[in-house]
Amino acid sequence: MKRFILVIIMMISALGVYSFKNNAMDAKKTSYASYYHDKFNGRKTASGEIFDNAKFTAANRTLPFGTNIRVTNLNNGKEVIVKINDRGPFHASRALDMSKAAFDEIGDISHGTIPVEYEIVD
Repeated sequence: MKRFILVIIMMISALGVYSFKNNAMDAKKTSYASYYHDKFNGRKTASGEIFDNAKFTAANRTLPFGTNIRVTNLNNGKEVIVKINDRGPFHASRALDMSKAAFDEIGDISHGTIPVEYEIVD
């Protein structure tokens, strides 16, 4: 009987940790975003897709490929939804490299980076 109770307690604990991790992934995060240079058009991304600066895509170091995220420009409140299809950026102060079309939708491409908030959407 004691083993049965111990197993139940362990299962509840494991589910609690799993639930906490899922909620942490869904939280809004703030950082900076930049955009891809045109020279990357036509090249293969880390996911295997061919990069197109006209599509609404982005790179992130940790989010799974195919994840859709809502990116909000903190300067003007404009939003865009992009799909993660690449890894990067490889600069410590930025969390996202966006396609030029997605960046232009919420910001001014004459500026190299913008402060953003991003969250996973279903």
